[in-house]
Amino acid sequence: MATAPQLARPIAITMGDPAGIGPEIVAKAFRDAHEDTRGCFVVGDVATMRRAAQAVRREGDVDLPVAVLDSSSEAISLPAGCLGVLAAVTLAGPVPWGRVSAQAGRAAADCVTWAARAALRGEIAALVTAPLHKEALAAAGVTFPGHTELLQAESAAWLGKRVADVPVRMMLANDELRTVLVSIHMSLREALDAVTFDNVLQTLRIAHEALARSLGRAPRIGVAGLNPHAGEGGLFGREEIDVIAPAVEAARAQGLQVEGPFAPDTIFMRARATPGKPGEFDAVVAMYHDQGLIPVKYLGVEKGVNVTLGLPLVRTSPDHGTAFDIAGTGRADASSLIEAIRMAKRLSAAA
Repeated sequence: MATAPQLARPIAITMGDPAGIGPEIVAKAFRDAHEDTRGCFVVGDVATMRRAAQAVRREGDVDLPVAVLDSSSEAISLPAGCLGVLAAVTLAGPVPWGRVSAQAGRAAADCVTWAARAALRGEIAALVTAPLHKEALAAAGVTFPGHTELLQAESAAWLGKRVADVPVRMMLANDELRTVLVSIHMSLREALDAVTFDNVLQTLRIAHEALARSLGRAPRIGVAGLNPHAGEGGLFGREEIDVIAPAVEAARAQGLQVEGPFAPDTIFMRARATPGKPGEFDAVVAMYHDQGLIPVKYLGVEKGVNVTLGLPLVRTSPDHGTAFDIAGTGRADASSLIEAIRMAKRLSAAA
């Protein structure tokens, strides 16, 4: 993905779970991608970020400078390669690497909440979120299973609406493929029940509106079926006939460029853009989490970016988790986070 333009307002990067690789990949991004991180700052615990800077220090390098900020606006004037931290939380002591803890879960959630509210107030241009750990959130008593639901609730409160009236969707994207999900974090059994006319049509509308802003034109959207061979005319299930196809027709009647449902084992290949050959679709709407995320992640976790569609703010994140097994070793790859920062800058400029 191309380097994004710089913005007048800063971009906040939340540190993620302090026991995971989030702080490390953030420190690596500031160490290695000076132009991409210019105008960015970290929302987190200062001691955690200093520890992360040491974890990624290479032999012969000078220490990555860490500056403590009093306000987000100070990030704009920081020199390239300086890691600015706004101390939204202060941990009592270092959190052990790679271990689930309520303290870590609470700190990570509080950082996201701070950044969301700053974005809703217009103080920052966007937020980029380093990975959370769902077990740590639960241990801390956080009632949201992940970033998406927390940000949805904060946005609804800011807008004075019910959460149900601020529908959001997850999009995972890289240079080759974009996929938008009808349902996100729920069991497969529940996800099947979520394939309703209203949910599919709402997903198509959200995807269309978001992509139209970022692409500057009406997007071409392909829709994956739920069942093998897209139901094979009802032989393997009727969801395509009774639910998905009617939603597609309703979207087309509203002027959206939508086609499908197509066999889910081939539509992602049709949508994939390769050098010299654009894909047939700008995005694929997938019926459930793994159906849409496996193809994108298979193309390269280091390239993927998670974007939340439907929020009154810009939020992106890397497409991987906390990787507790390698936390603290300095081995974590920051490529996906850097792509998420670039994406956040481009989406902010288009908003």
